[in-house]
Amino acid sequence: MSGLNDLLQAIDTGAQAGEETILATVVKVEGSAYRRPGARMLIPLHGRTVGTVSGGCLEQDLAKKAWWLTDSGEPVVRRYSTGATEDEDDEQSALTFGLGCNGTVFVMLERLHAKSPSPAIELLRRVRDSQQPAAMATVIATSRNASARVGDRLLSDTDGTLRNLPLKIAIRQDLRKTLAQKKSSIRLYTDARGEVEVFFEYIAPPPRLVIFGAGHDAQPLVRMAKLLNWHVSVIDSRSHFARPERFPQADAVIFASLDNPFDLRPLTDGAAVTVMTHSYCQDRHWLGQLLQAAPAYLGQLGPKERTERLLAEIGPGTCALYYPMGLDLGGDAPENVALSILAEMTAVMNQRQGGMLRHRRKPIHPADLSISEKLEVVAVG
Repeated sequence: MSGLNDLLQAIDTGAQAGEETILATVVKVEGSAYRRPGARMLIPLHGRTVGTVSGGCLEQDLAKKAWWLTDSGEPVVRRYSTGATEDEDDEQSALTFGLGCNGTVFVMLERLHAKSPSPAIELLRRVRDSQQPAAMATVIATSRNASARVGDRLLSDTDGTLRNLPLKIAIRQDLRKTLAQKKSSIRLYTDARGEVEVFFEYIAPPPRLVIFGAGHDAQPLVRMAKLLNWHVSVIDSRSHFARPERFPQADAVIFASLDNPFDLRPLTDGAAVTVMTHSYCQDRHWLGQLLQAAPAYLGQLGPKERTERLLAEIGPGTCALYYPMGLDLGGDAPENVALSILAEMTAVMNQRQGGMLRHRRKPIHPADLSISEKLEVVAVG
């Protein structure tokens, strides 16, 4: 969901001007690729593109050709190979960039009309605003006489454009699985009329960051988290620190007196949380409550001995505490500390160790969406 706010804002700007735009979405990857399925880029008729679908090698070609490729008004899927060679001569098999990355990227191009809001865009907006996940099924390939068209969709919370009832029932069941498993996938459906390939996208809400402590070192942490499109809240019991003008990019700045406790769980459960007030009294107050909550990550700033003294006074908790928090990156400026904290949070929430990639033995990205032979064939009645 990185860059989602910029993407939605650009779409709104185009719609307000009555202009069409083109949405480019990575819907499938085979082999190595910089961006994964679900990455999006907006291509306006005039002006700069917003977002990325690769490391910079595909964007220019897409921006140049997207308008004539979608001249019919129907969505199309463009295939790009980043391998050193390409053996296929099929016109639709696409462009070879010869970058040596040995990956193939499939990008769907679809026009967004100012007067008819896209259900896919509205779903992304609902996920962002409600902080609740969703799933979306998009047809990305069909055989000639299949019962669906490229670009047909079914959404987890509303109906879509699919008309084939048996196919719709089968996809609806797999949408529920996608939400339950919190994982995107690709499935191939077959019936008497042919094959339909569907990209099931799990759409998670932006990660939430809750910072207890509105000191100067919290400011670069807010800025960096917003660059990643995180939802950020800042809390402090000192009114002269907890001021919105000190954190203009934060989604919420909350003054919370220690004398008037409130339930932190709705705000912190499932979120990345850091305690960095530089006040022993405040740290003990907040940490005592947070250790009984269910954050996805909980970190305490400060020397190890100080935190262990806090823990001895507070007593045992039910969640893990990272202390001293942050990765060992070096540097002591507030920006260095913020980078270290955010890096560790990201690693923990992605179930990674935060080590150097050159020492990683496994692939960087999971391969579950990159090997077409693993597509599951489901018979539709």
